[in-house]
Amino acid sequence: MKIRVIIQTLPYETVDATQALFAAAARSEVEISVVCLDKGPSSIESDYEEAMAVPDILTKVRTAEAEGVDAVIIDCMADPGLSPARELASIPVIGPAQAAMHLAAMLGHRFSVIAVLERDIPPIGRQARLYGLERELASVRLVNIPVLNLDNDCERLVGALAEQATRAVTADGAHVIVLGCTTMMGLARQVEMALAERGYVVPVIDPGVAAVKLAEGLVDMKLAHSKRTYLR
Repeated sequence: MKIRVIIQTLPYETVDATQALFAAAARSEVEISVVCLDKGPSSIESDYEEAMAVPDILTKVRTAEAEGVDAVIIDCMADPGLSPARELASIPVIGPAQAAMHLAAMLGHRFSVIAVLERDIPPIGRQARLYGLERELASVRLVNIPVLNLDNDCERLVGALAEQATRAVTADGAHVIVLGCTTMMGLARQVEMALAERGYVVPVIDPGVAAVKLAEGLVDMKLAHSKRTYLR
């Protein structure tokens, strides 16, 4: 099985780390390949930057299918270009936010997303409405660390995630926590353990891992999106 991960930004120094994280999440026999955009933004922190990323994401999806890849993951919680990518391709195309939110709704009554900055609140709310999960979204809380700085201090980031997750549980009534950026990949268990130490046994979902497992499952079951939904 071959899964292609499309980083939704221009090439940067964490490509190898992204490859390692997705490979660690996948089964040993699954081949993970990671590509960046040739044209697009350095990060997606606005609707404008999301729109900038979509054209080359679609090009990379088309290339992946032509190369015999079995499924594609768009490595961004904005799920940029997800619908047009599914119109373009016949193989599964996975958006981490859609995968994580639906999984969260299966595991608990309500979920909270721990996002990056205040500007993330409106788009996450729109996503929840689009995915039919508005009633299940308890809150969006923030670590207030810019995306490009998330890799700089892991201890600080885990502490901020744990603190906001605790507030989501105690103040907002969340039963499940979703990490709100794929740059946070690999931190879910640490946040889950920090919550447990505070007396809260709550699932914490890593959207990148959720996307990998959904991609594997769809390929195993020989399923993909319906072409009566994504017409082309």
